Amino acid sequence: MEMVDRLVKDKPLVIFTKSSCCMSHSITTLVSGFGANPKIYELDQIPNGSQIEGALLQLGCRPSVPAVFIGQKLIGGEKQVMNLHLQNRLAPMLMEAGAMWLWK
Repeated sequence: MEMVDRLVKDKPLVIFTKSSCCMSHSITTLVSGFGANPKIYELDQIPNGSQIEGALLQLGCRPSVPAVFIGQKLIGGEKQVMNLHLQNRLAPMLMEAGAMWLWK
């Protein structure tokens, strides 16, 4: 878990993904549509990806991707992010974390 903490430290928006995961792509597209610029870690494309995936599972991410951190806090996966979006809470959360600057 320390490895995950290091990767999300000082970053307003981090998404752990896999290149073959359509939900990861959808969540990345959603937050990017707000003007946010997430730091993306594709676990199947980086050397220690399986170790990071294990840590995400220990944190309670089921499935392991997408795993979204806003303001260094684990938000969860696609269901949690979509719920925030539907409740109109996602954009303000992204703004508060400094992941985006302007929102209408």
